[in-house]
Amino acid sequence: MASLSFYPIRAKPSGGDFRSFRRQSLARPSRVGFRVFASEGQAEPDLSVTVNGLHMPNPFVIGSGPPGTNYTVMKRAFDEGWGAVIAKTVSLDAAKVINVTPRYARLRAGANGSAKGQIIGWENIELISDRPLETMLKEFKQLKEEYPDRILIASIMEEYDKAAWEELIDRVEQTGIDALEINFSCPHGMPERKMGAAVGQDCALLEEVCGWINAKATVPVWAKMTPNITDITQPARVALSSGCEGVSAINTIMSVMGINLNTLRPEPCVEGYSTPGGYSCKAVHPIALGKVMSIAKMMKAEFGEDYSLSGIGGVETGGDAAEFILLGANTVQVCTGVMMHGYGLVKKLCSELKDFMKMHNFSSIEDFRGASLEYFTTHTDLVQRQKEAIRQRKAIRQGLQSDKDWTGDGFVKESESMVSN
Repeated sequence: MASLSFYPIRAKPSGGDFRSFRRQSLARPSRVGFRVFASEGQAEPDLSVTVNGLHMPNPFVIGSGPPGTNYTVMKRAFDEGWGAVIAKTVSLDAAKVINVTPRYARLRAGANGSAKGQIIGWENIELISDRPLETMLKEFKQLKEEYPDRILIASIMEEYDKAAWEELIDRVEQTGIDALEINFSCPHGMPERKMGAAVGQDCALLEEVCGWINAKATVPVWAKMTPNITDITQPARVALSSGCEGVSAINTIMSVMGINLNTLRPEPCVEGYSTPGGYSCKAVHPIALGKVMSIAKMMKAEFGEDYSLSGIGGVETGGDAAEFILLGANTVQVCTGVMMHGYGLVKKLCSELKDFMKMHNFSSIEDFRGASLEYFTTHTDLVQRQKEAIRQRKAIRQGLQSDKDWTGDGFVKESESMVSN
């Protein structure tokens, strides 16, 4: 059995003291509890993570969307072993949310979109929750009563209205949820009401709304970033500077899935018409990695360790998740993957992530989080590195510079190093 050493981590104030604490300039809610370090001989890697004071059995989080749309499915996620659940986004007035069907379209890797090809892309034109807020709040409360030790995060979105944001935050927090994820990134739906990506793409607006939110919230706040912007680090920086404890990236990419060449109509087709939607699944994974890498480098340079990053985009395997963690993500969200493979996917993700960790002798997530960030640099630096490498290889090929450099052990190789061909 592995021996364990416990190192105390600074405790977060509880109760009413937390609100004043979290709003102090530059002061962040610290991680709480104990971090466990295992000695050699540990049989299984430890997948648990503690993020902004929230302890999770593993870094896998249900991303906001259909997999977190009601009590039944969120309960299933907890029962299957997901580290945390982020519920589908709620707002004050669900009556304004009217969905259509069909609202999904899929891209397959097979020739000419063969129905037998692997699904690599998924588009949705789905809106936020259309269920009454009171119903969702009741279910949040029930879930926290039944799973007090599990992490439930509410995703919220409102119009450009300070009072509305404050009311929504107050009502949601009363259910006992553990954190808030702010939807600043829904790429479609109601931009005319300054909701979703309409805020996330406007840094001045984002700063103002984050100010309202973080003056009211008493639990950790994550800002969900849109990839539909030139430089994703700009809104991420604004969100963190305005009081958010973390950022999530990325939400879906604005897209048109395709045109049916028989009917000449776009997909998904609703009464002959469609609208651009959000693109997810395996095909967005490289784009998501690039965005997360940029945010992580910015956070490492400008912010402290108490700020968190949640990676999202095309996660279907433990290896996909490991890539996000290697780039600095504390947690990894999965939404479309659950819609394709079911809630049991988490067991596969955990098993494969453990296999990766065993291969590299990592005992905890923190052992490798952010380990690959240092290998990203500028193109100019790549040119200089290659020039230097070539110079060194040429120097080796030139062979010995003096008779005194000959050695007995390396005599044959030393001779070969001076052969012209």
